Amino acid sequence: MKLLAIGGGNSRIRGGGKCPLGNVSMKDYLNYIGGEWVGATSAQFIENRNPADTREVVTRYPSSGATEAKQAIEAAAGAHRSWSQLTPVARGRILSKASFILEGRKSELAELLMREEGKTLAESLGEVQRAADIFRFYGGLSYTIGGQTLPHDLPGNLLYTLRQSLGVVGLITPWNFPIAIPSWKIAPALVAGNSVVIKPASQAPAMCCELARVLAEAGLPKGVLNVVVGNGREVGGELARNPKVAGLSFTGSHAVGHQVYQQLALRMARAQMEMGGKNPTIVLADADIDLAVSLVCRAGFGLTGQACTATSRVIVERSVADEFTQKLAARAKTWKVGPGWQPGVEMGPAVNEQELLGNLQHVKWALEDGAKLVAGGSRLTEGELAHGYFMEPTVIADVRPEMRLAREEVFGPVIAVLAVDSFEEALQVANNVDVGLSASIVTRDIKKAMIYSELIEAGVVKINQISTGLALQAPFGGVKNSSTDTFREQGAAALDFYTRTKTVYLDYSC
Repeated sequence: MKLLAIGGGNSRIRGGGKCPLGNVSMKDYLNYIGGEWVGATSAQFIENRNPADTREVVTRYPSSGATEAKQAIEAAAGAHRSWSQLTPVARGRILSKASFILEGRKSELAELLMREEGKTLAESLGEVQRAADIFRFYGGLSYTIGGQTLPHDLPGNLLYTLRQSLGVVGLITPWNFPIAIPSWKIAPALVAGNSVVIKPASQAPAMCCELARVLAEAGLPKGVLNVVVGNGREVGGELARNPKVAGLSFTGSHAVGHQVYQQLALRMARAQMEMGGKNPTIVLADADIDLAVSLVCRAGFGLTGQACTATSRVIVERSVADEFTQKLAARAKTWKVGPGWQPGVEMGPAVNEQELLGNLQHVKWALEDGAKLVAGGSRLTEGELAHGYFMEPTVIADVRPEMRLAREEVFGPVIAVLAVDSFEEALQVANNVDVGLSASIVTRDIKKAMIYSELIEAGVVKINQISTGLALQAPFGGVKNSSTDTFREQGAAALDFYTRTKTVYLDYSC
């Protein structure tokens, strides 16, 4: 069977409004292996429902395992040689063409993303545009990919380096940015000359399948990109263990990333692990409090808090803590929650019931530990929200550094407020966790801001900005348990993971 998707008819979106982008229907997807759309030997399917209205079945996928992963790896291995022998510029032209195709399908893809993952329409449109920009960036960067010529200590000798692809690379991506994260892994991998097998999260794989379709239309040869949807332990395990996979880039939880890393270490394969965070925003007494509230709301409630760089801890100097907390709680209570297709909605649902219940459990634990609920904290079930995984934007005050809420990642719209007596204490509290991905500070004191940027244990530092949001041309990655802290993603730095350097010595004096 070689169909990408089947289905048709009118929009099935319910619960308070028709999707503004037109008619939609359920789609059946298949794996993309060796340039063909194929099913799984299990003959079983994964069914995804709209998290804003679970009565709607959005997509179905074959439930694949190690067999399909092996087939994809073989296809990628067979395609690698001819793909790697193209010039970087030739490969970059395909990526640039893919960028234009993505922009042409922006509305359609954003609608599908919104229905499968739960983002608002504005967030979905922004993410698809981000994917297009990423492919355009690496298409342009193809003109700069090469080695170095180095001075030799003897006359009549040439010393230079070549930058070459690894071979077959495996990619494992999460559901929370279902097109942006696959794009920022696939694009540098391809332009560097690798062939790819990607396993997207089963919760939202549609965007990965659509990326394969776009790249095929742009001229990517068969077998260079392969997509396998299915069981994480089986498909991911095969990518980690298979000797034909030269490197693997993973984004997800620390628990799963640690397991994958151990499997790669057994055969000394190249690894890139980007995992969770417990991101602080420090608000100093001299800060513009209204600005701080705006930044924290956007970073904590935007994307439903389902971002690895979301603000989940606000560490506030005690002299302004009450004012800040009151204003933050007031703003949280006005934050508009609902289906992503409705105008003015600022926050959609959790991606599934498991995530929603986990968020509510963290609220319960915090209150049991003695923290104070000042806004939200409950599931929303009235009217049009009854069939979705909606939750109130939540603010919890009187949080102490030793509490679970101050130490464990909550992948949802729950913001913990911690009061401290000084900048020095704020910095100590911010660093007193085992992860370090993104960190921000709101202050008018440039000296303290610069000290913060130097001493905070995080891979990304924001000054008077939200903790979320990344420049695609800049390196991205964490420290401590947020990352293997080896290779960075995004920007030109991403090519370091997907290439190896060969040094050539040439004596032409004889």
